[in-house]
Amino acid sequence: MLPLQKLDQLARRYGDLDELLCRPDVLGDRNELAKINKERADLEPLMTDYARYREVERKIAEDIAARSDPELRELVELELPELEAEKAKLETSLQLLLLPPDPAEHKNTILEIRSGEGGEEAALFAADLFRMYSRFAETVGWKVEILNLSESATGGIKECIALVTGKDVYARLRFEGGVHRVQRVPATEAQGRIHTSTATVAVLPEADDIDVQIDEKDLEISIAASGGPGGQGVNTTNSAVQIQHKPSGLIVKCQDERSQLKNKSKAMKVLRARLLDIEREKQEAATSAERRGMVGTGERSQKIRTYNYPQNRVSDHRIRLTLNKLDRIIGGDLTELVTALRTHRQAALLQAAGGEGIHGLSPGADGSLGD
Repeated sequence: MLPLQKLDQLARRYGDLDELLCRPDVLGDRNELAKINKERADLEPLMTDYARYREVERKIAEDIAARSDPELRELVELELPELEAEKAKLETSLQLLLLPPDPAEHKNTILEIRSGEGGEEAALFAADLFRMYSRFAETVGWKVEILNLSESATGGIKECIALVTGKDVYARLRFEGGVHRVQRVPATEAQGRIHTSTATVAVLPEADDIDVQIDEKDLEISIAASGGPGGQGVNTTNSAVQIQHKPSGLIVKCQDERSQLKNKSKAMKVLRARLLDIEREKQEAATSAERRGMVGTGERSQKIRTYNYPQNRVSDHRIRLTLNKLDRIIGGDLTELVTALRTHRQAALLQAAGGEGIHGLSPGADGSLGD
């Protein structure tokens, strides 16, 4: 059941905002104008669907009344099922729009990929994963900026940290975090045997200064010559920056740029994101079992997906989804996987919410139920 009384309350607020936007005192105050415009923009999708819901309800009532007219009965019987189906879709859409938003949904993202078990083959798989995410980012118009990169001797990746910027990055990548497993015959395998290797992926919403306050006294910063493949100019300058956050013990190193200042700025981005992630995990540890179990626990140690090359198969173990198009997925076609994971989360959000936590009317809820 939709909370129609609360929807009507939000509709009245939406109307009030339109009136406020016509007032000279509001138009002359840039801060107030921006605040009201944002609130209106946040409510607009909900109000658009609600207006259509009311219109569909009105048409259904008219059709039911028109059944008694022999001349209209046939037309009504054809139209009613379509209207009922649209009403059901609108109810689901409204329920989702009413859920309190996760403030991290629209943030840019720190993407961390590291080779796991499997030696050089694991490093090569980590490189494949980074290319997969980079190609997906390109298709949706995102930008990928490498913050730190450590390569293996064979061209694989020991560790890659990148900043992904664009529209709804964290909302679409949030469930990629975990252990990814690959099953394939390595190029160095003379007997043609299938090997299993792993790589880990961490997806952290980028933290703003307001999200995480860091005291400079808590930082230990050291400078060193950058490491990497021999002969590169990056090795000739003391530009690598390592930052240790003493209270948490976190250590971040960045060496991708020749400039110390740029490397320090990038390292601070990563440090802020990791500290924010720790804080979010503390908050979510207190949530219900339903919320923690939504799409896995979000623990880094959890095996979330298997890429089986001989069978051209990708299996996501959290939602029991198997797709026989590994070649397309590893090439960056992640849309079906991302959509399936988000849909699963939305269904669990509705079940966990149980009709509570209405958008705009339940302060303090963040809607982040199970990274």
